[in-house]
Amino acid sequence: MIRIEDVFKSIDGNAVIRGASLEVARGEVLALIGKSGIGKSVLLKHIPGLIKPDRGRVTINGTDIGSLKTRELMKMRRQIGFLFQGGALFDSMTVYDNVAFPLRENSRLKEEVIKEKVMDGLLQVGLTGAEEKYPSELSGGMKKRAALARELIWEPEIMLFDEPATGLDPIMRNAILHLIKKLHERLRFTGIIVSHEIPQVFEITDRVAMLHDGVITAVGTPEEILSSTNPIVNQLITGDREGPISVH
Repeated sequence: MIRIEDVFKSIDGNAVIRGASLEVARGEVLALIGKSGIGKSVLLKHIPGLIKPDRGRVTINGTDIGSLKTRELMKMRRQIGFLFQGGALFDSMTVYDNVAFPLRENSRLKEEVIKEKVMDGLLQVGLTGAEEKYPSELSGGMKKRAALARELIWEPEIMLFDEPATGLDPIMRNAILHLIKKLHERLRFTGIIVSHEIPQVFEITDRVAMLHDGVITAVGTPEEILSSTNPIVNQLITGDREGPISVH
């Protein structure tokens, strides 16, 4: 469903992506891992066309994102949900209005239908009763869940998660990851999760890809990545920990 082909990208004169290629099948969830500051978020933003490659191309269902005109690109983006690191909620809107925003802007649904969808979405992420709160009144975990409800209310075919659990305490990090798994089982979107939560993120993903030095250096199932003999992969996975790591 998603194909990244030999993508190169330089930012401020620095080569960040140096020929990355990756494929993600329809309905699967893939974890994109790698060291901090190596370009994972940059690569992720190529998929909805937020960043255009200097060379190479990105296709969704065979359509080259870089070839689309503005109106066509906006239409394509309606298939894609993007959970940014900070949640990107509108501070001046309540949780209810934040979640309702995509439907009000991009559909002709009646308000009573929107209300039903919003309340169901808040139920799915455990935020029933928080609909009248503003982002400033929410904890970090609640902001993530509200942002997740907003992205999923449109029922996108593709969900992109940029460090969805960053900045949260360990209990809430695991809760967010398992919420993503639960929602995927229900909605069956195709997903990519940029994450440092290793090996926790492996519990909710079908495959793992590692970005290193601007290219994808390893792709495999969580079990294959955890048992890899590649020293670069092994160093990232094990860090300073000792002993075997399990996804179970």
